[in-house]
Amino acid sequence: MAPNASPNFFLVGASKAGTTSVHHYLNQHPDVFMSPIKEPHFLADEVRPHNFCEEMRLRIEARSAALREFLDGPACEPFSGGPVTSWEDYQKLFKCADGSRVIGESSPCYLWSRSAPANIAAHFPTAKIAMILRNPVERAFAQYAHMLMFAAAPMSFREHIEKALKSKDTRISELYPFLEFGTYGEQVSRYFALFPPQNVRVFFYEDLTNAPDLLLREMFRFLDVSDDFSVDRSERHMRALVPRSFALDNILRSTGLWAAARLLPEGFRDQVKGRLYRKRDAMKLLPADREWLVDYYREDVIALGTLLKRDLSAWLTLPASS
Repeated sequence: MAPNASPNFFLVGASKAGTTSVHHYLNQHPDVFMSPIKEPHFLADEVRPHNFCEEMRLRIEARSAALREFLDGPACEPFSGGPVTSWEDYQKLFKCADGSRVIGESSPCYLWSRSAPANIAAHFPTAKIAMILRNPVERAFAQYAHMLMFAAAPMSFREHIEKALKSKDTRISELYPFLEFGTYGEQVSRYFALFPPQNVRVFFYEDLTNAPDLLLREMFRFLDVSDDFSVDRSERHMRALVPRSFALDNILRSTGLWAAARLLPEGFRDQVKGRLYRKRDAMKLLPADREWLVDYYREDVIALGTLLKRDLSAWLTLPASS
């Protein structure tokens, strides 16, 4: 491995705020190399297999052989797997960087993690840190919609919230840290406390949605690479699809038919998918749930606005119809 093949850039979150798309957009730039495993999680001590709920831990164990094979191979092509749990394996993620000016990785849990900022600062003190923040109410609803893709049975958003509030289990699961992911104030302040202000940049999901090319140019300038680069944004990433029938979806997954459907011709596959699933956009956040979450996050949003010297009142504003 080349001596300089170490990360000097981290996209640390937030979860469900467009980090997957931005990871792939950044990786298109000729001067940027992004880890072939998106979300290695290595620098977050909390994200280890024994800290996951049993269901998630079993999923990780089921992929462990494939992860081992990937890490022991060239480790250049994108791979879906993790977490990476050893320093030696983490270094392997960057052995194909080929002298890139920016060498980075994206792990949204690094924003929530209490250990990640200090670990990054200890190993990579001159690294640049970028984060993308999303209205925490919308972020929570997006995570809930993503959860429904894998749920065994339907559950309303309010039921999911109440279940998360009642749970005392701090193992990583669909319930934890579901609400905590959106408490940005303290999370962001940990990075400002450990890194020079010029090395930390906060971006916003709303800007990524409304003016993605402008945001990417700003991110390229932050990384000190040419911003005169056109990103191909035609491919969509992490689109949430909600089953129309959870019972049928469970059968398709358990029998392997869901995976086999990928072998169908693309046009026909899209028709089948349209009959089996509905887009996350078809789901609406109920006014009462929005109001509850606005109150839940209010103090943290105010603290974050003060920290960033930015007006975040839009995040606390309820639609007139509610």
